[in-house]
Amino acid sequence: MGASLLRLYFHDCFVNDCDGSVLLDDTANFTGEKTTFPNLNSLRGFEVVDQIKSAVNQACSANVVSYADILAVAARDSVNLSHGLNLTDLVVLSAGHTIGLARCSTFRDRIYNDTNINYKFATSFKYNCPITGGDSNTNPLDLTTARFDSQYFRDLIAKKGLLHSDQKLFKGNGSGSDPLVKYYGYINPYKSLTDFSASMIKMGNMKRLTGNDGEIRMNCRKVNN
Repeated sequence: MGASLLRLYFHDCFVNDCDGSVLLDDTANFTGEKTTFPNLNSLRGFEVVDQIKSAVNQACSANVVSYADILAVAARDSVNLSHGLNLTDLVVLSAGHTIGLARCSTFRDRIYNDTNINYKFATSFKYNCPITGGDSNTNPLDLTTARFDSQYFRDLIAKKGLLHSDQKLFKGNGSGSDPLVKYYGYINPYKSLTDFSASMIKMGNMKRLTGNDGEIRMNCRKVNN
């Protein structure tokens, strides 16, 4: 469940910071995050979080540890135990967004509702991504979208990260991953390329199937008969 717990944590933090809100079920008077487009039928691990919460409450003999903290610690430990990725890996792998395009539906909320975004930058995207319609319209993920470079990090420092999840890597207060973003953006841009390569290899080595494990499929769409 390592990957699922990590994803739960990220998706929790992407909306109004890390508050455990991603765990809330819909009610007759409330629509939560579980059923939003990025999360519907894709997030999992809720039962595991319930088990952790129950065990923690029993150990503490009280309800004193929040779900937000449980998600954070569970994500940290699952990454350490099963993925082998650290904060540097997660930051540098996010630089995969230095190339390619994003659909309007994935960044509309950011350009219209986020406050940690450059005003002129947000305005420049609104024509191609109106409040309603144009969901499939695309825009570059960074200023040099056809070139793999460290511009991605410099854009974050300038509050020009197109995706909400990307901008979360740089808050501008010097905490968390801020120093890494500055390091890769300006202090040693070349290092972001070499570290990206190393982290890609590291990620590719996670839970590999070798020898008689798994199978080499004849058709990518289905398992062999």
